[in-house]
Amino acid sequence: MSDYLLLKLLHLLFFVYWLGGDLGTFYASRYVANNKLSEQQRSTALTIMMGVDQGPRICMALILAPGLQMAVNTGMITMPSWLMAVIWVICLAWLAMVLVLHFAHGKSFTKSLTQFDFGFRLVVIASCLFFAGTSLTGDGAITQDWLSYKLIVFAAMVACGLGIRLQLKPFIDGFGMMMRQGASAESDQLISSGLSRVRPYVYLIWVGLLVNAAFGIHLI
Repeated sequence: MSDYLLLKLLHLLFFVYWLGGDLGTFYASRYVANNKLSEQQRSTALTIMMGVDQGPRICMALILAPGLQMAVNTGMITMPSWLMAVIWVICLAWLAMVLVLHFAHGKSFTKSLTQFDFGFRLVVIASCLFFAGTSLTGDGAITQDWLSYKLIVFAAMVACGLGIRLQLKPFIDGFGMMMRQGASAESDQLISSGLSRVRPYVYLIWVGLLVNAAFGIHLI
């Protein structure tokens, strides 16, 4: 298998597991919000939901590097090899941060790391938009407009992920209340409200994944 085909396979696998994991997370959330289930059953559903959600989180961190590497290898992006190497290191560091935040949940340092992760993603969004925007105006390194649009869509999906994080607070508060005091109308309302607030962002991520897949399939 050539380097290009390996990169293409990785890029496709990250797309599949991102979308599939998002669908699984979305489905599991319905059981977390189901007030006909016991607190323990709902807690188990949340554990499943958070585990499945690691797939999309991992794929978001890793999908960018092989995509850009393919574009560099085919001449669609002009970039020095050292910069491409830096992008790989950044994506791997992003992956490490995702894994640490998941497996070290509750540790004293996770709060500050979560805040750093939020700022890091803002930098990723700004970098993608700058890189794509300068290319669309004729002053950047990307030679194909559709590739710039793919990068903009990716930045939008990262932004949607941050939107989910910000809007999920009622869900977190409601679930914590349920586990401490037992299910109540108030805790159920908070859980349902939190999930309702994040659904538009989830739908936008699905649309973004399908748009970028269409770009890649039809224009490469």
